[in-house]
Amino acid sequence: MSALIFRIVKHDGAWAVEHEGRFSNRARDKAEVVASATKLARAAVGQGRVVQVRVEGETGYF
Repeated sequence: MSALIFRIVKHDGAWAVEHEGRFSNRARDKAEVVASATKLARAAVGQGRVVQVRVEGETGYF
């Protein structure tokens, strides 16, 4: 099973969560979008999935 990847990216002048080519949870505040991605990731982990959250322009993941 491959990991689900949630990416925090700039999209249309704001930050958004990108997953499988779809953008969601848009906001101007990057921290708000990171929190949204973390919530999505935790829900997926709760279902037994392997997950990564990546932030555009930053190294590593959390």
